[in-house]
Amino acid sequence: MPLKILIIRFSSIGDIVLTTPVVRCLKQQLQAEVHFLTKKPFRSILDANPYVDKVYAIKSKIGEISQELKREQYDWVIDLHHNLRSFQVKRLLRVANRSFDKINLQKWLMVRFKWNVLPRAHIVHRYLDTVKKLGVQYDGQGLDYFIPEAQELPLRNLATDQNLSPELRNALQQGQYIALVIGAAHATKRLPVNKLIEICQGIKLPILLLGGPDDRPAAEQIARATGTHVVNTCGQYSLHQSASLVRQAQQVITHDTGLMHIAAALRKPIVSVWGNTIPEFGMTPFYPDGMDENTTVEVKNLSCRPCSKIGFDACPKGHFNCMEQIDPEKIFLAIEPFIPIKIS
Repeated sequence: MPLKILIIRFSSIGDIVLTTPVVRCLKQQLQAEVHFLTKKPFRSILDANPYVDKVYAIKSKIGEISQELKREQYDWVIDLHHNLRSFQVKRLLRVANRSFDKINLQKWLMVRFKWNVLPRAHIVHRYLDTVKKLGVQYDGQGLDYFIPEAQELPLRNLATDQNLSPELRNALQQGQYIALVIGAAHATKRLPVNKLIEICQGIKLPILLLGGPDDRPAAEQIARATGTHVVNTCGQYSLHQSASLVRQAQQVITHDTGLMHIAAALRKPIVSVWGNTIPEFGMTPFYPDGMDENTTVEVKNLSCRPCSKIGFDACPKGHFNCMEQIDPEKIFLAIEPFIPIKIS
């Protein structure tokens, strides 16, 4: 009889996408019955994953589904969140379990004292360490992201819905555009609007601005200041639809955020822009073995960076040098080979 395994990761988009190699390897190598516990806003990411047999989702408390979880009679719990809620699940179920190492001490030392004792291991490999005892090994196939067919966004629809020039409409219909992800959960992970305007003005190639409803005011400001080659889609589409636009783009420029990891799962060339967080935390774009399509853009050797392992609503120092000093030329050099069509 196959093992029945519960994986726990409550949030957020990128972190859940980064767990997908664990899900796939458990299913393919052990033929296990794999269940996943998360929060309701992220359920759709997992519902589309064919390696997940059942998804449980909570609004806020484990008690919402405690009886259902107990009835499942799991053999193992794989805790990829390692917080109070996941501890409550393990205490409730009282079965064999493994938790991943969050390296909080090493991150704190890096943030507080700039002592770099961080492991040279991607978070994906630290997630996979939790299932080694079960005989599971990484298969080298990278991340997974599955877009339901009904959520695929044909480019002809996008080009028709927008008030575009014929030249730009034709470029979009052919997928000859850059996806520029302007959002991120924390302000210190996001380029300021003036910097995004500078980047868009310098590119002069078809650009789709991607983000959520909260990003729309900034996107409108960017689009007004940069010209007709920039199309604002922020807040118009679901996560899966935005992922569809990422999948059809020729290249993606993004902050350290969920769509960055989705872009890596879809094997897209990425320019990742880093502010207060650093790649050394182990959450860079993760590709299959032998593939690296990421160009990292960051301001090195700032004495204040990293200032947090996650982010802030504003720069604690007030200057925001980690983003204000980003050199747009590094981004221009990374994208120029990809799109031959320039929009005047």
